[in-house]
Amino acid sequence: MATAVSPVAEVCRAAKRASRALAQTDTAVKDAALEAIATALQARVDEITAANERDMQLAREAAIGDALLDRLRLDEGRVDAIARAVRQIAALADPVGEVIEGRRLPNGLDVRKVRVPLGVVAVVYEARPNVTIDAAALCLKSGNAIVLRGSSSATHSNAALAQIAAEAAVASGLPDGCVSLVAGGGRDELAELATQRGEVDLIIPRGGESLKEALQEVATVPVIYAASGTCHVYVDASADQDRAEAIVLNAKTQRPGVCNAAETLLIHEQLAAEFVPRVLRALGAAGVLVRADERTAALAGTLEAVPAPAGTGRAPEVVVEPASEEDWATEYLAPIITIGIVDSLQQAIEHIGHYGSGHSEAIVTRDTAAARAFQLGVDAACVYVNASTRFTDGGEFGMGAEIGNSTQKLHARGPIGLRELCTFKYLLEGDGHVRD
Repeated sequence: MATAVSPVAEVCRAAKRASRALAQTDTAVKDAALEAIATALQARVDEITAANERDMQLAREAAIGDALLDRLRLDEGRVDAIARAVRQIAALADPVGEVIEGRRLPNGLDVRKVRVPLGVVAVVYEARPNVTIDAAALCLKSGNAIVLRGSSSATHSNAALAQIAAEAAVASGLPDGCVSLVAGGGRDELAELATQRGEVDLIIPRGGESLKEALQEVATVPVIYAASGTCHVYVDASADQDRAEAIVLNAKTQRPGVCNAAETLLIHEQLAAEFVPRVLRALGAAGVLVRADERTAALAGTLEAVPAPAGTGRAPEVVVEPASEEDWATEYLAPIITIGIVDSLQQAIEHIGHYGSGHSEAIVTRDTAAARAFQLGVDAACVYVNASTRFTDGGEFGMGAEIGNSTQKLHARGPIGLRELCTFKYLLEGDGHVRD
C-alpha cells in the first residue's frame, strides 16, 4: 500500500491502476470497505490522537494561532464524528451508473447518459486532518482512487489516518493503491503532483490563497478550487432584529476558523441607528473585534451606558477599529468582523459582488421582494435567506461529508460530494445501425 512517503509518479501510477478496478466495483463492496474504515477509526482512536498530539505540540511551538489549532485538533469525539460521516456516506445512493437522462433518437438508437467515476482524484489540503478521511470516503464511494497530500502541520495525523483507511479498504476487497498519501516534498512535490497528466484526473486544493496561487502557476491537471470564503451577512431594512442578531452571531462565532463563517456584516441605513449598537454589544460580549466604516464607528459611541450582560458583572468590551480597504476582502478565520452601513439592497449586492469570493452570502429580511432580488443579484455558490452561512457544508446538505466548497462555475459549485466526483458518458445501443 502506498501510504508511506513514495515518489509521486509511482504513487499516481498505482492509483491509476486502482481506479480502473474501482470503476467496476459493486456498491456492496465499496460500502463494506467504508464500514471497515469507520470501525478501524474507532478501534484505533488512541493511535490517531497520539499522532495528532505530536502535531499539536509542534503547532503550539510554532504559534500558528487558535483558529488553525482548532482545525488541527483531533480527540475521541471528533474521531467518532469522522467515523459517523463515513457511515453516512456509505448509506448514500451510489452515483456510479446513475442514469442522468435517456431517450430514443428518431433513427432508433437508444441513448443513456450515465454517471461514471473521474478516475484518480488528488486532494491537497492544509491543517485539517479530518479531510483525509472525508475525502477518501467520498472518493471510494464514487469509484475513484485518491491521492492525498496534506500539510506539514498535520504530518503525523494524516499518516495515521491514511494508513488506517488504506489498510481497512484493501482488507475489504478494494484494490491496492486506492488510498495513497504523499508527503514531505514541499513545493517541488506539489508541482510534480499537479503535472501528473494521464495519471491524475483532477486536483482539488482545499486551503488558502497561497495554495491556490501555487497550483495556478504549475498545474497541467484539471483543478477545482475549494476556495476561501469571504462571506457576508446583509441585514435588510425590514429585518427582524432578534433573528438578525442570532444569525450574525452564529455565522461569525459558532466556529470562526472555517470558510463558511461570516467575515463582513452589512446593515441597511434605515435599521442602523437601532441595530448597530445592539449587534456591537452582542459581538463584544462574544469577544469579536470589529473593524468598521465611519458610519458604524460613529454609532459605536452610543454604547457608553451599556448594561452588563446577565451574570458577568461588567459591560461587554466592544473593540471597534477603522476598517481598511483590505479588510473588506479579508478572510479572517478569526473572531474579527468588518461592519459597514449601506444605503440600499442594491448597494449591498454591489458590495458583495466586489469583495465577495463567491462562497456563501446571506440576507436577513421580512421582505419577499428583497429576498428574491438578493437571490437573483448575488453571484455565489450558496445564497441564504434568513439563515446562517454556516450551513454551507456537505454534511449539512445531506452529502455525508465534502472535499471542499467550490466557488467555480463549471462542473462543481458549492459542496463537493459524490456526484461532483463523477463525470458522465453516453451509452448507445442500436440494432445494426449505420449512418447514411
